[in-house]
Amino acid sequence: MIILIGSQKGGPGKTTIAVNLAVEYARQGKDVCLVDADPQRSAARWHADREELRHTPAVACVEKLGSLHQTLQDLATRYDVVVVDVAGKDSKEMRTGMTAADTLVVVVRPSQLDLDTLGHMSEVIAQAQDFNPNLRVCGLISQAPSNPNITERTDAGEYLADYPLIRPLETVIHERKAYRDVIGEGLGVVEWSNPKAKSEIQELAAEVVA
Repeated sequence: MIILIGSQKGGPGKTTIAVNLAVEYARQGKDVCLVDADPQRSAARWHADREELRHTPAVACVEKLGSLHQTLQDLATRYDVVVVDVAGKDSKEMRTGMTAADTLVVVVRPSQLDLDTLGHMSEVIAQAQDFNPNLRVCGLISQAPSNPNITERTDAGEYLADYPLIRPLETVIHERKAYRDVIGEGLGVVEWSNPKAKSEIQELAAEVVA
């Protein structure tokens, strides 16, 4: 299973989603490889911290820029789950990753600037599906306000539903300090003390492979 985490805009928390999914799948007993295909190397630095602190379960990490297609296909023969983190822009890594992935998770914040990128993302997805017709595409709202009185989450969900190639996920990732706290520790929130964040990632992990 190859899961690509992508977006057309920086800042929605792609790396946070990628590393947390990798930890959750590893906790389920799966052999997991995290692929850092972003020049910023945030996932690779998180992985280095995890290894230095000797956290278990282990998660493998590979850094790869440029064309990802063959690399991902090779990794999929050796690991149960391959989670891929690409840069927040239209890149060679994202486009070639789509041609090999089983699932693309499009991460967007509930802001108009983020939502406005979905039109172009849909065009890129349509092109990728010409080469990979089995590519499953999900839309994930991240960094949503946790205040139930703020309607951004609902408004964003309705906006996402306007793009038929992107299936909105039921799971929503909220703005929580726990997601920031665990990164520097080489951990995932499922290994942390915030039950709400843990529940979100576990629900997301289940929904992405459903």
